[in-house]
Amino acid sequence: MSVVAWAPQATAAPDDADLAGLSETQLSSQEQPAAGIPGVDEIRNSRNFKHLANLPKPAPFTASSTWSDLAFQNGYAFSGNYDGFVIYDVRNPRKPSITSTVWCPGSQNDISVKDNLLFLSTDSSRSDNSCASTPLSATNKDAWEGIKIFDISDKKNPKYVAAVETKCGSHTHTLVPDKKGKNAYLYVSSYGPNDTFPDCKTPHDLISIVKVPLKDPASASVLSETVLFPDGGNPGRDGTIEEGYVRATSGCHDITVYPSKDLAAGACMGDGVLWDISDREKPREISRVQDNVNFAFWHSATFNNEGTKVVFTDELGGGGAPTCNEKIGPTRGADGIYDITGRGDGRELEFRSYYKISRTQGDTENCVAHNGSLIPVQGRDIMVQAWYQGGISVWDFTDSRNPKEIGWFERGPLPNGAGGGSWSAYYYNGYIFSNDMAKGLDVLDIRDPRTATAKLVRVGELNVQTQGAYRDLFPR
Repeated sequence: MSVVAWAPQATAAPDDADLAGLSETQLSSQEQPAAGIPGVDEIRNSRNFKHLANLPKPAPFTASSTWSDLAFQNGYAFSGNYDGFVIYDVRNPRKPSITSTVWCPGSQNDISVKDNLLFLSTDSSRSDNSCASTPLSATNKDAWEGIKIFDISDKKNPKYVAAVETKCGSHTHTLVPDKKGKNAYLYVSSYGPNDTFPDCKTPHDLISIVKVPLKDPASASVLSETVLFPDGGNPGRDGTIEEGYVRATSGCHDITVYPSKDLAAGACMGDGVLWDISDREKPREISRVQDNVNFAFWHSATFNNEGTKVVFTDELGGGGAPTCNEKIGPTRGADGIYDITGRGDGRELEFRSYYKISRTQGDTENCVAHNGSLIPVQGRDIMVQAWYQGGISVWDFTDSRNPKEIGWFERGPLPNGAGGGSWSAYYYNGYIFSNDMAKGLDVLDIRDPRTATAKLVRVGELNVQTQGAYRDLFPR
């Protein structure tokens, strides 16, 4: 996250006036859901949420193009999808517009931006590294997976620059700036090895670190294949969604870094990990935890602003199953909140509680904890989070042992039992932006006294998995 000067604004939108004088108990009464499950495509939300805009998927993308992650830079949103990416102009959040579209198939097309560069993750085997590639089995030695790099200095006309092949592809990646501003590192997360795959054999206990010279991005290359689990990590446990299971660790799903604190948190299938990244090229483990009772798949991580807590998500069912129901319960497919205790190499991740949305979803609605970001509220730990068809939740974990929801937005089930919902819901410069797998880009506003100070904060560049500190942005 790069930061530009903040400019004072009204601390509450005009529609907040009727909420401003309420106590937290009274505010909570405004957040209760209506009874029952919404109708097909019906929108419901707490009183403090406003749906400002929606942009459906543009051509050349089709209904089958799955929207994925988001990054932001200077009033633009960069939206990944399994067939390429879209650049949106969101300088007027009420009237977002499409600046350009790029066709470049390769799931998941996880996305990040740095200055004039855009990075895409390819985690499906392709015939080559071009945007005209076609599917090719991973059993073929000539198949390609990895990182693609684009020049976005002209946002109306992004240009392909280079590609770097990585072992087992790139399911996600995390942008890590160096301390001198000369290079960017990409911590590439991938998993799913198979001894029939020439470029992805077992054991796969590593991440690839790609080094990108910012003045010569075409020379980007794999710096190292860093083994993070020499002991093999969590061996896993077989089972069903209903009974519970644990995916064995064979790499990481996602990594979040906090560069100014030299920390990284890894969500690595069967393990949650805290690393020291003071040497960007050599992450070093500080603490590792497992939850073999309630966590099936450690999916993503978010630090609080002080760097004293980590929220890990559990993607029970892989994002394709209805797990927000009474059958699954409140402690699986949820968030796990961990405090970071101790100092230096003695720091430990200590479990405090679970958080899961309480609104029961339908039997056809895929719903589980997914991607979210901090809302920059002074003195509080508040985040917004996507829950697929469970919608979007804003919740407070200032008290690690007693998290609580303070606002929400959701649609009813998609027609014909289709899968979809919010993949990523992030707070950027006063508004919430959601990449909905089926519906495209949503823009929302939370109008609540508890989050009002966040509207004062402005950042230039935001890659959510590259966390920056908001501390110096608040008025004194």
